[in-house]
Amino acid sequence: MKVAFSEEQIQTRVREMGEQISHEYAGEQVHVVGLLDTGFMFLSDLVRRLDCPTICEFIRMEAVDTTEAGHQTRRNILYGPIRNIEGQNIMLVDTMVDSGVTLDHLVQQLHFKRPKTLRIAALVNREDRRRVPLDLHYTGFSWDGDHLVGYGLEKDGLYRNLPYLAVI
Repeated sequence: MKVAFSEEQIQTRVREMGEQISHEYAGEQVHVVGLLDTGFMFLSDLVRRLDCPTICEFIRMEAVDTTEAGHQTRRNILYGPIRNIEGQNIMLVDTMVDSGVTLDHLVQQLHFKRPKTLRIAALVNREDRRRVPLDLHYTGFSWDGDHLVGYGLEKDGLYRNLPYLAVI
């Protein structure tokens, strides 16, 4: 493994992002929604850096392909229940945004619930792999290299516990 972003780099950037988010929300309450399974470590560190009133929640998303006669016919994106968010500040948090397909679907569904604001924070932006246009409001790092593990990201269920991001 080769370290791509050290623990120190990550914590410095998370602190800077927390300061920016706190300033932009300026004391307003924000519902921070972590995307499971990858976003839990980043969310944990980020919310401890926020000075505004914060409610933490989690949502699990899953893309399921339906096949018929050996051909993929449809992709369903499933996620847990979403509570009433009308008029609330919502910030979705994930460690890395890759293709953006499932996250874009969630954003579209959340807009129907009329939040006051809906923003996305991602520690790592993989814009080189983006398949849909997606506006990330807060990003830590851009990455266009090989597969990253650590800091919540895994390979075969391993490496999520690493305090840094590495290439394997």
